[in-house]
Amino acid sequence: MDNLGYTKPLYILPFDHRATFAQKLFNKKTLEELSEEERTSIKEYKQIIYQGFKKAVENGISKEYAAILVDEEFGDQVLKDAKENGYTILLTTEKTGQEEFDFQYGSDFASHIEKYNPQFVKVLIRYNPEDQEELRHRQLEKLKIISDFCKDKGFKFLLEVLVIPTDKQKEETNNSKEEFDRLLRPALTVAVIKELQDFGVEPDIWKLEGFDTKEEYKEIVEAAKEHGRENVSLVVLGRGEGEEKVDEWLKVGSQVQGVVGFAVGRTVFWQSIVDFKNGSKTREDAIDTINKNFTNFYKIFTP
Repeated sequence: MDNLGYTKPLYILPFDHRATFAQKLFNKKTLEELSEEERTSIKEYKQIIYQGFKKAVENGISKEYAAILVDEEFGDQVLKDAKENGYTILLTTEKTGQEEFDFQYGSDFASHIEKYNPQFVKVLIRYNPEDQEELRHRQLEKLKIISDFCKDKGFKFLLEVLVIPTDKQKEETNNSKEEFDRLLRPALTVAVIKELQDFGVEPDIWKLEGFDTKEEYKEIVEAAKEHGRENVSLVVLGRGEGEEKVDEWLKVGSQVQGVVGFAVGRTVFWQSIVDFKNGSKTREDAIDTINKNFTNFYKIFTP
């Protein structure tokens, strides 16, 4: 477990969304349906988000602890500028909008990572310990490949896990997301962490949906740190939830040792991008609102 883990604060603005932009802003089912003009627009939206991040750093969020998470396809210029200006970068590696994890660039994933030399490599998976065994095993094998690659090459590995309820679990919780979160998701998350670790998947940081109580956070952190993984940590993702819910998750999580930060994206930038697209916000207004929203979550986590 030498060099495994990350213990510094980490305040991430994630805008590696791709399918979400295509579907919700342009009503396209796939990225392939986007026109060149629409693709250019998405690149511009990501520049706006990035400028909001930079403004937040200029206005007081520590540059050492602030970070961006973005994709190569629409964020190439953002990544290059961030690298040149010394910002912490997380590079996403998965195909967007997929139920099953696969590499964006297939077996050529390594060259795309080394092209930008980010501090962190990020993967998003949808994983439930009650999913079909074949599906879980396929994902585990690919996760092991990227986990081993990161350790061999000296990249930190951030793994985002969304625990999506099975049909049976939906029935057990009356098709209520809130009931699932409260009754089942904490224990399922612990099971996911242990299952991945047992297979040799070793994230330095787990990026997980928030929890309602300190006890739940402590249980998750304990699982992440078991068996010599004492420097492994957790950041709280926003899941596109409303500001009030994200506030609650961050307030509780910030009180638990081992929860080192957050990664809140859509709750920070989405409405500003929508407003800019439809003309109700100027570019500068959108940048300023993103700055204020990101700074607000920073202040909640670091009162």
